[in-house]
Amino acid sequence: MSNVLESNQERFAKDIPSKGIAVVDFWASWCGPCRSFAPIFESSADLHPDILHLKIDVDANPELASTYEVQSIPTTMFLRDGVVVGRFTGALSAPRLEDLLLQTRKLDMVKVHRQRK
Repeated sequence: MSNVLESNQERFAKDIPSKGIAVVDFWASWCGPCRSFAPIFESSADLHPDILHLKIDVDANPELASTYEVQSIPTTMFLRDGVVVGRFTGALSAPRLEDLLLQTRKLDMVKVHRQRK
């Protein structure tokens, strides 16, 4: 059983935690690289139950994809404490996804919030 949550336009804002880490996979069923990345993303969700892993189908949720300026898929977006702190376009390898999650964990959020002002 996967720990990946499928979200949509209506639920997305409620699904994103105000504290902690979330990683979002913007994908489509017709996208070959998206299908290749899916098992890597699901494995990551199983390895990191403390990190929310969300999938957004861009065909079913075009407004959400537009809001986050997703122009190519797959796009993986990293959030911490409700703030977008990174994104990667293209299929990620498992080691690269792990590295990006580690970087997200290590962020100094006081500094991030200061830079956003």
